Amino acid sequence: MSNDLFLKIINRDIPADIVFENDRVLAFRDIDPQAPTHILIIPKRRIPTINDLEDGDAELMGELLLAARDIARAEGLSEDGYRLVFNCNRHGCQSVFHIHLHLLGGRQLDWPPG
Repeated sequence: MSNDLFLKIINRDIPADIVFENDRVLAFRDIDPQAPTHILIIPKRRIPTINDLEDGDAELMGELLLAARDIARAEGLSEDGYRLVFNCNRHGCQSVFHIHLHLLGGRQLDWPPG
């Protein structure tokens, strides 16, 4: 997986602005933010796409959501609101094949998203 950008961030081979970390989850600011706050929340174990999740990954996915909640609170987004997004494969515009949850906020977000 040497070409997995997120594993390089997890292993500290490349720098990132890390905002949250525990044993199984890492979160960092997106280098090309689409909102004033744009944070990527990832499992430390590589899972390429949402389609690759197994039933046993339910707890890990719950940890991603709880991390998102905690980060949103820390970033001051809870009251006004924020958006959580997973992209999957080409039509979903997934660009890094290591699942990641986008947390976007800090402005009024439009709907539909594109």
